[in-house]
Amino acid sequence: MSRIGKKPVELPTGVSAQVKGQTIEVKGPKGVRSFTAGDDVDIILDGNVVSVKPRGLSKRARQQWGMTRSMVANLAQGVTDGFKKELELVGVGYRAAMQGKDLKLSLGYSHEVIFTVPEGISVTVPKQTEIIVEGMDQQAVGECAANIRKWRSPEPYKGKGIRYKDEYIFRKEGKKK
Repeated sequence: MSRIGKKPVELPTGVSAQVKGQTIEVKGPKGVRSFTAGDDVDIILDGNVVSVKPRGLSKRARQQWGMTRSMVANLAQGVTDGFKKELELVGVGYRAAMQGKDLKLSLGYSHEVIFTVPEGISVTVPKQTEIIVEGMDQQAVGECAANIRKWRSPEPYKGKGIRYKDEYIFRKEGKKK
């Protein structure tokens, strides 16, 4: 039995869901999201509770069971609260600024990096050394934050680079004489 899969997803107030075949569509204050499940699971809507059941006992059905339940829970959270990743820039002269809809990064290169923000994602810069990525889709928010971080990953000797807010960088000792 999947421990995650057998838990039902309770939809918060103000959120409605509609199931058509293998597709579930969730509407909330932030917008509308949908997910199409595989043929190995059934999505059952009962009032404001969504539950997922496997169609058989095959390995694939059991794998899809927990994953589908997690995707439905993420849809419900995305249309109510949304998802958020916080990045911080560590290094002398490293700064970020919004330039229209693009993110302008000064990361020690000879040129400034212009990052185009994808559709459906909002990026804010409260301080020059902080970046906040927000959106309804957890996968898109994480991918956008990872693409920003990829421009200057944290290095282990001085800890300089773009890191997640709660990330710990394992530091190495420098070369000895």
